[in-house]
Amino acid sequence: MKEEALKVIESVLSQGRTAMVEYEAKQVLKAYGLPVPNEKLAKTLDEALKYAEEIGYPVALKLMSPQILHKSDAKVVMLNIKSPEELKQKWEEIHENAKKYRPDAEILGVLVAPMLRPGREIIIGVTEDPQFGHAIMFGLGGIFVEVLKDVTFRIIPITERDARKMIKEIKSYPILAGARGEEPADIDAIVDLLLKVSQLVDELRDYIKEMDLNPVFVYEKGKGAVVVDARIILKEPKEKKPEVSSEYKERCA
Repeated sequence: MKEEALKVIESVLSQGRTAMVEYEAKQVLKAYGLPVPNEKLAKTLDEALKYAEEIGYPVALKLMSPQILHKSDAKVVMLNIKSPEELKQKWEEIHENAKKYRPDAEILGVLVAPMLRPGREIIIGVTEDPQFGHAIMFGLGGIFVEVLKDVTFRIIPITERDARKMIKEIKSYPILAGARGEEPADIDAIVDLLLKVSQLVDELRDYIKEMDLNPVFVYEKGKGAVVVDARIILKEPKEKKPEVSSEYKERCA
């Protein structure tokens, strides 16, 4: 697990970058067993057409560039492409939009992805605190995190008990539990995601600075979850672990 993830991390750092594109971030997640879609990175139009046939239409296209991390702003995400003819048109459009947004953008390829069935949206994030180290964040996606700030945090590493408590702590938990006669969401799949992210960050703490899995689609009980989009920011190669203050050391003594 760690070895596979480190290959991706070292490749990114060797290119003088600390921001991973979505495809690279998902390769790191995949190495730790997190559920990611069956996506392929196409370098040419012919590859994109081949991968779309393999995945099955409709598909989505997402342009991968280290200089374009906010893909929606640059209009380099094309959804619900239903045929090879439409794919050819969207391939041209996506590259034109990238050029308009950032003429100097380095294009690593275009991610060809299946159109996923929507689920309840959650967000899982990781930040690093100078005193306490890495913390994991959990909440419902969309308005719940952006407007209501309905999220909860724990210091990494976490236990299964921590993960279950995090899920139940958010005010919007009834939406996951099955409010108004809806089927409950797959809580066990969310627990598994939180534990795998915790393990990943704990084992790669010298490399990971920030992580954002948003959105993650969670399906009905027993049907799992999938990471739709992911962002990982790495530490600078010479960046040391934040020093723990003497006051905190004394409190822990």
